[in-house]
Amino acid sequence: MMRTLSLPFSWRRRQRGFSIVAAVFLLVVLSVLGAVMLTFTATQQVTSTQDIQGSRAYQAARTGIEWGLYQVLIVNGASACPAASTTLPSLAADLQPFAVVITCTATPVTEASASVSSRVFSISATATLGALGTPGYVERRIDIRI
Repeated sequence: MMRTLSLPFSWRRRQRGFSIVAAVFLLVVLSVLGAVMLTFTATQQVTSTQDIQGSRAYQAARTGIEWGLYQVLIVNGASACPAASTTLPSLAADLQPFAVVITCTATPVTEASASVSSRVFSISATATLGALGTPGYVERRIDIRI
């Protein structure tokens, strides 16, 4: 004959409610983990968007440099800079929201041995999007000398 061990009734009553404490603890841990995952996902999305906008700003600044080079070398025949602080009027589709400001300065250079006069042009293009201090603000600047 097998004997079964029976526990006193008072011991069973003390054990009631332990599973609900474990379930509440598990729910709290899982909800904190979910909130952390949502935060990481949102941060990754914002970082990715800023990276793309930074690349577009760089391309807009390159467009400004190429426009400035065209103005100096082709339109003006390497004799003068375009008008001071020029803003590009329109850009292609993805670059359209960017404001591109081009500045150019010409510095005369004279070779002492050859008595040849020439100019060095410094062209700067700055592409911006958004207002300074806001989370979506992007700015890229390119400087060249020719």
